[in-house]
Amino acid sequence: MVDPLQVYSMTLEAILQAQRQLLSLDPAALQFVAQQATCRVPATCPPGFQGRYTVRSGDTMFFIARRFGVTLQALISANPHISNPNLIFPCDVLCVPGVDICRVPTTCPSGFQERYTVKQGDTMSLIARRLGITLQALISANPHIPDPNLIFPCDVLCVP
Repeated sequence: MVDPLQVYSMTLEAILQAQRQLLSLDPAALQFVAQQATCRVPATCPPGFQGRYTVRSGDTMFFIARRFGVTLQALISANPHISNPNLIFPCDVLCVPGVDICRVPTTCPSGFQERYTVKQGDTMSLIARRLGITLQALISANPHIPDPNLIFPCDVLCVP
């Protein structure tokens, strides 16, 4: 039989001390500890979502929304399985909604070949390689995309 104390490299005293600390917590703190112990994963995501994101230490809903170019309210609404958006934990999984506004160039540089609509999973590098152009040429032809590392499904790119 395996000794659980050896498996977890803890002494019996350490386990009893942790148990005493948990028992002394108020009910709200116990709920907080319980939430941290379980990863919350949505059963499904709403139509038009960009993808799923697994929360990392230090993340907040605000920063995640900003990272993916969506509003905070859209991110909260897409994740009803998170009852309190101020309490998210590493390993929680969020549905990232589609970008609120598609970025479309007003004009393309002279001599451009075509327009390309970004699809889920695309990167500027992948698109450039697929279309046989340099990454720098693609970035230069699309000044309406301020950060070429952040493109979203439905963005429209000028292909030089």
